[in-house]
Amino acid sequence: MSKLNKEQVEQFNRDGYLMVMGLFDAEEMDLLLHIAKGDQQIEQLAQERRDLSNGRSKLWITDSLGEDIYTAFVRCQRIVDPLEQLLDGEVYHYHHKIMLKEPLVGGAWEWHQDYGYWYSNGCLFPYMASCLIAIDRATKENGCLQVIKGSHHMGRIEHAKAGEQTGADVERVNEALKCLELVHCEMEPGTALFFHCNLLHRSDANRSPSPRWSLICSYNAARNPCRAKPNHPSYQRLEKWPDAKIKEIGRRQLATIARD
Repeated sequence: MSKLNKEQVEQFNRDGYLMVMGLFDAEEMDLLLHIAKGDQQIEQLAQERRDLSNGRSKLWITDSLGEDIYTAFVRCQRIVDPLEQLLDGEVYHYHHKIMLKEPLVGGAWEWHQDYGYWYSNGCLFPYMASCLIAIDRATKENGCLQVIKGSHHMGRIEHAKAGEQTGADVERVNEALKCLELVHCEMEPGTALFFHCNLLHRSDANRSPSPRWSLICSYNAARNPCRAKPNHPSYQRLEKWPDAKIKEIGRRQLATIARD
């Protein structure tokens, strides 16, 4: 799949998200899993954010693109082409990150909108979206993503500090939960979730013995003015790569890790 059909575009516009089962195959996900979990820079550079219950949530984030499997996902047509449909024009890479929810200790992420953060970067319009790819199986037990269906229609909500995180106004979120559906996004490895930057989302702490890692690739519309900040760049043309690059680069990278 590199293009969405009319019904999928309508679903995204109505709900604020679109789940695509099996967007990436077993070999692609096996390569990503083994490379990411053997990548020392992820462990060394991962940032920690405590939630309101003092749980520890970790992520590794970068806007750098290179000859690695993460870049191959960021540039692949299976992600970029649908996002250009959904954002109605050319997009560029804003950043990508790996969320590390470790067994038994992975903390929660409080309710927020991505544009609640990105608005402060001077991004003029909410012409922004992300694609989350499940690396591990995501379930309610290990803290899968939760979304409030249709909440992107509410527009940007005020955000403030929530532990060491930034969270959406709690009263506003509670009102939304009275009339909009809460959805737990349980996902198999290789399933992708495209979601709008104003969609309210969160995740519970991981109290299970199973890890939940995910790769999130975020994009901005080329026509959306945005001030450059570390890991949040202004416009740079994004070169698309054929989907086959994921396996090509992944196999090479995994072989290098095995030799080291």
